[in-house]
Order: sequence, then C-alpha cells, then structure tokens
Amino acid sequence: MAKRDYYEVLGLQKGAAEDEIKKAYRRLAMKHHPDKNQGDKEAEEKFKEVNEAYEVLSDAKKRGLYDQMGHAGVDPSMGGAGAGGFHGFRQGRGGAADFSDAFGDIFGDIFGGGRGGQRQQQSVRGSDLKYRVDITFEEAYHGTSKNIHFSAYSDCEPCDGSGAKAGSGKTTCNTCHGQGVVRMQQGFFAVQQTCPTCHGAGQMIKDPCTSCQGQGRVHTKRELSVKIPAGIDTGDRVRLAGEGDSGGHSGTSGDLYVEVHVKQNPLFTREGVNLHCEVPISFVTAALGGEIEIPTVDGKVNLKIPEGTQSDKIFRLRGKGFKSLRGSAVGDLLCEVNIETPVNLTDKQKSLLKEFDQLVQEGGQKHSPKSSSWFEGVKKFFSA
Repeated sequence: MAKRDYYEVLGLQKGAAEDEIKKAYRRLAMKHHPDKNQGDKEAEEKFKEVNEAYEVLSDAKKRGLYDQMGHAGVDPSMGGAGAGGFHGFRQGRGGAADFSDAFGDIFGDIFGGGRGGQRQQQSVRGSDLKYRVDITFEEAYHGTSKNIHFSAYSDCEPCDGSGAKAGSGKTTCNTCHGQGVVRMQQGFFAVQQTCPTCHGAGQMIKDPCTSCQGQGRVHTKRELSVKIPAGIDTGDRVRLAGEGDSGGHSGTSGDLYVEVHVKQNPLFTREGVNLHCEVPISFVTAALGGEIEIPTVDGKVNLKIPEGTQSDKIFRLRGKGFKSLRGSAVGDLLCEVNIETPVNLTDKQKSLLKEFDQLVQEGGQKHSPKSSSWFEGVKKFFSA
C-alpha cells in the first residue's frame, strides 16, 4: 500500500514552518493516541502514520531529502538515507506499543529538554548566606567598615572544586547515560526531571577526593571586611556577590547578605533621612528669646530662639540629617522645643512668679493669645 504524503498526513502545505509542524503533530497525536482509543486499530495505525510523518518533517536533514526525493529519500527499504523506522516505539507490557519516545520533542520542549530529551548541563549554584552586624548610630551616619567572621562552604583546594582526586577522571552516569535528566512515563504524559544519581551533571566521579569526599567543597571559617555606606538604616542589606556557599563541582557560589541593625541614640530619632530632636528651654528663654546650643551628629551648633516662642515649635536645621543611600539628597534635623516648667522653687521665686502673673493678667489677652482663644472656644462649646 502506497504511503500518503507526509504533509498531507499532518494537514500541512509544503514549506510549512517548524512551529506549524509541531502544532499539527501535537493535535493529531493526541486525537489518535491509543490511550484515548483503546482497542481501535484504525486509530493506532493513524497514530503511527502521524508519528512517521513528524519523524521526517521535524528533522531538517530528513525533511530536505524528503522534499527532493519523496519517500525514496528517507525510506531505507527504497534505498534512502532512512527515517530510522519507528525507533520512537518499543514494546511495552503485554506486547503493546509504547509511544513515549514519540513525544520526546513535544514534551521535551514543554519540560525544558531539547531534541531527544537532552538538555544543556547547568552548574549548581551555592546557597546565599545572611549575616547580622550591629553598628552605632554615628557609624550609620558617617559610614564605616566592619570585619565579620562566619562559616561557609568553599571550593576544596586539593581537587580545585571538582570533587575528583587529582589525576582521576569522571565516568558517564549509568542512570541517565550522560543526559543529566531522566524521563518518567505516566499514562499519556512523559515528564523529564533532573537525574537523582548525578544531580544533572551527566557524569560520576570515579575516584573521589579524600579531602571533600567528592563534594567539591569543604566547610571553612572565613573573615571579610564589609564596607557599610553612610545613610544605611536598620533592615538594609549589603550584598557581597560570590561570598556565599560554594556550589561545588566547579559550580558558582552564592551571595552573602550582611543585614545591618543600627543601635538607638538617646538624643535623636530617625525618620527616613531626617532626624528629630526634642529640646527643652526655659519659659524665660521662650518669652524673651535667646540663643541655645543644639547637638547634631557632627557637633554642636547655635540655634536662635525668637521672642514669644511657643511649646512644640519646630526649628529645621538644613542638611544636618542622614545622607540618602539612593541619591545625593541629605536630610534635615528637626528640633522641637518644649518649654520646661521650673520646679523646687524658693519662697522668693514663688513670690516673684505670683507678682509676674498678676502683671500678665492685668495686661489682658495680648500676653496670652493662645489661652485666650482656647477659653473663647470653651465658652462657645457650652453655650451652643
């Protein structure tokens, strides 16, 4: 019986693109798959026909021969280079055909494999590590450097991270036969996963290094100097690329993340890049005005208090805050003044204050505008 044209079998025109061929094959293979048509011989034959067509048209070399010479170019029985027969099929349990290999290209693409279920080997990356460092408020403001001590996996020196004893080689993994992946068939689907024996390397160490027992890495104590930038805050992290655990077997190393914790300061509270400071002043200074010394992280500065300053007044000192980690901006120092009530007064001081209070009251509302407006509000509230 003459074979049908492969393009006709897949319902395609000659010159169809690779993705069109794959799409058509997937649709027809699922339609005629024996698992969905148990006992249907006609469906099984169509499924074989579809696979044979795809076997040729999905291979650039075979497709070229087929386009030039037809079936004669790919059929061994006709003297062609050969489509390889139905090597995608093998006998399963009970003599039934196992079609798992026929889906190698389709499911290989879905689950990360390439043609024939192979894939490019990837080196294993070591774990990232985290280290906490405590610094003072002043160190966070100015920036600093800290020496840290920690333990991590490092490449084994005797074997240079290969895991193999010097002068010995590696052998092909018997489980995956060098593929790095193994295929699992469950019903209609075939899934690829990393080989559990060689962990994707495709090779096994013939004579393991005695220093690392073939791991390619050993646990070591390490010391590093970490530069802490000015403006850093609690919870910020400094990343040291490649200073984490070694991956072993010439794999890449992870990163080390140094998490910073800044100790609190008794004078300043940080709000982003700005600093907040509470400054007590006497009621005489608040009333008459004056000049007081204000602490900053860089040193002391003088702050002018205007006459008649009220409690909770905030004075802004530009550029006396923290530097921004993400730009050139610099925060401010916000000084909030609180008028302090004198305590432990002598009889004379009390007498003078009473005299002062009498004089203030005789002056009327002009001396106490805030309390006058407050009492007016109280009157309106109760008379409403």
